[in-house]
Amino acid sequence: MSDSPFVLAGVMGWPVAHTRSPAIHNHWIAKHGLKGAYVQLPVHPDRLEAALRGLPALGFAGCNVTAPHKVSAMPFMDELHPTAQRVASINTIVVQPDGSLLGMNNDGAGYVQSLRDADPSWRGDAGPALVLGAGGAARAIVVALLDEGVPELRITNRTLERAQALAEAFGDRVKVVPWAQRNEAMAGVSLLVNTTTQGMHGQPPLDVALDALPAAAMVSDAIYVPMETPLLTQARLRGHQTVNGLGMLLNQARPAFKAWFGVMPEITPELRAAILATF
Repeated sequence: MSDSPFVLAGVMGWPVAHTRSPAIHNHWIAKHGLKGAYVQLPVHPDRLEAALRGLPALGFAGCNVTAPHKVSAMPFMDELHPTAQRVASINTIVVQPDGSLLGMNNDGAGYVQSLRDADPSWRGDAGPALVLGAGGAARAIVVALLDEGVPELRITNRTLERAQALAEAFGDRVKVVPWAQRNEAMAGVSLLVNTTTQGMHGQPPLDVALDALPAAAMVSDAIYVPMETPLLTQARLRGHQTVNGLGMLLNQARPAFKAWFGVMPEITPELRAAILATF
C-alpha cells in the first residue's frame, strides 16, 4: 500500500488528555495496515473556528469533537447530518473531497449498539425508559431511543428546566419527572440510563435507590471511567444486566473511522483489552 496517502484524524476538545479515542483509532490503523495517525487536538474555545477551518489545509480527513466544542462547532459546518440536527450537537467531522465540513453525531447509534452487544435480543419497544440527566449525551440517547420505538421516555434532571426543554423538543412520548421523584419513576421501566457525571472518577456517586426498578430492567451508564460505577455495582448486585459506557465509545467510533479511513473496523476482545490497559 505504499502509494496510498497518509491519512490524519484526531479528537478536538479542551482538554483532551483523558480521551481513549487515540488508543481506539490507532489500534485500528495498525490492525488494517493503514498509513495514518489519530492525534489529540487540544483547542481552546477561542481558537475553535481557526482550528476547524485549518483541518482541510492540514490534510485531515476529519476529527472527533468532544467537550466543550460539541455544540459550538456546529455553526462552522458546511453541512449537518439530519441526526446531528435533531441532537443539536456533533461528535464527528468529515472533511469532504471539496474541503467542506460535514458534521455528524454517532453517539446515539453507538449507545443503542452497545445495548445490543450486551443483549442481542434488546428491543426499544419492550417498555418505558428512564433517562437521568438532560445534557448533550442525554439528548443523543433520547433521539436514538425514540427512533428505536421506546413507548415512553421519562427524563429527570437536577435542573428541571433543562429536562423540560429536552421534552419540548421531542413531543408526547417524552415525560418530565422532578428529580425528587427519580426513584419512584423507575417503576415499570425496562431501561434505566445514567447520562450525568455522577459516579465518574473523582465525582460523587449517583444518589438513587433501585427498589422500584423491575427485575428484568437493563441498567446502563454512559460513564466508562470507572468501568463499573456505583450505580452499576448496585444494579449488578440486584441481578440486573448492566452496560457501561465503553461500548458506546467504541461503537460511535466505527462509522467515524469508516468515513475517514475507508474501512469499517470491528470491536474485538483484543481492542477492548488494549483500551482497558490504558486505565
